[in-house]
Amino acid sequence: MEQDRDPQPEQPGGDGIVCAGCGTVAQETPVTWTCSVEDGARRYFCDDCARANLRAIEGRLDSSWW
Repeated sequence: MEQDRDPQPEQPGGDGIVCAGCGTVAQETPVTWTCSVEDGARRYFCDDCARANLRAIEGRLDSSWW
């Protein structure tokens, strides 16, 4: 199985990184955002969404459970 070695893959549209929780857009991935791999796809979450769901993230629950 080949691993994805690109640390910041572009999201569709190329308009920046979009928070999968609230839709906040950032031009570059902020170092404080959280990246989650769900069903083989990377999803990014802003500071506020990550803080609000910290226990679920630490428990490795997919965002659909939040």
